[in-house]
Amino acid sequence: MTFSRIAATTHSGPIFGSIRLRPHRLENTSLVKWHQSKVKYEDRFDKYLDPNFFQHRIHWFSIFNSFMMVIFLVGLVSMILMRTLRKDYARYSKEEDLDDMEKDLGDEYGWKQVHGDVFRPASNALLFSAFIGTGYHIATVSLFVILFAIIGELYTERGSLLSTAIFVYAATAPVNGYTGGSLYARMGGKLWIKQMVASAFMMPAAVCGTAFFINFIAIYYHASRAIPFTTMVAVSCICIFVILPLTLVGTVLGRNLSGQPDYPCRINAVPRPIPEKKWFMEPAVITILGGVLPFGSIFIEMYFIFTSFWAYKIYYVYGFMLLVFLILLVVTVCVTIVCTYFLLNAEDYR
Repeated sequence: MTFSRIAATTHSGPIFGSIRLRPHRLENTSLVKWHQSKVKYEDRFDKYLDPNFFQHRIHWFSIFNSFMMVIFLVGLVSMILMRTLRKDYARYSKEEDLDDMEKDLGDEYGWKQVHGDVFRPASNALLFSAFIGTGYHIATVSLFVILFAIIGELYTERGSLLSTAIFVYAATAPVNGYTGGSLYARMGGKLWIKQMVASAFMMPAAVCGTAFFINFIAIYYHASRAIPFTTMVAVSCICIFVILPLTLVGTVLGRNLSGQPDYPCRINAVPRPIPEKKWFMEPAVITILGGVLPFGSIFIEMYFIFTSFWAYKIYYVYGFMLLVFLILLVVTVCVTIVCTYFLLNAEDYR
């Protein structure tokens, strides 16, 4: 708290007359009183946070709503696995006692019909395995970054979260190579070097390409928030000299440790024709409908995250983000199981 007392002397004269600066004399004295704050040193940053917004009752309600969705989906998956599949297994076990002629005359249908085609390699195994490896990589990076943000309070320093994300992404690159490389080897792929390069640069090329393009526009207009050119060169060097070698290590390990096919049944030499089905059982429709529930589980949290960007708020409730991330994983797994079962029952093995 500061109190100021100002004393000034001037020559007499008309109040609106001309003012000469040299004869003026200004004295300034200050009185400062220090009051001890009750805020702890480690809590001094809390004044910039907005707990009334981020810890609102709606935020808690969204977590509870997502948790109830998880319970519903887990129950649905359990019902499918415990009731429907159990009946199918019982029917198929009875058919094992029949001879070949009786089996041919039987009314076999559903997912058992495509058991010889479901493990058929994808039409574009290289791109498919690269997407799978990148997905595992992003999930791993997201989990570690959220944990580091909870432990280290990365929101207190500008740019620390982005730097941590880049470091974790580079350090966990073997996860991408291992999962994608092993899957590509199991599908019989031969161009494993191209697959490794595609897995290593798929995500960085998409993100850095977009960011660098926008940044060049910002540099052209002399924006103050433009990233320096040396920073872009450093990120490119990380992709080439760190991410690529670590992805190569993961690919070699994946091909050697889990690259051998271990399918439970033999794949048919001739692909089975896919029968016609209703429009809502098409893979594209099921993919869109299957993405509604995972998006619904993170919709409220995405609102808070985007608000922190657009409303200049500091997002600090990474505990909520961790819960939502775990709920998203469970919901995605359950929805994937249900959608896969529906497609296999429609005899669509693609």
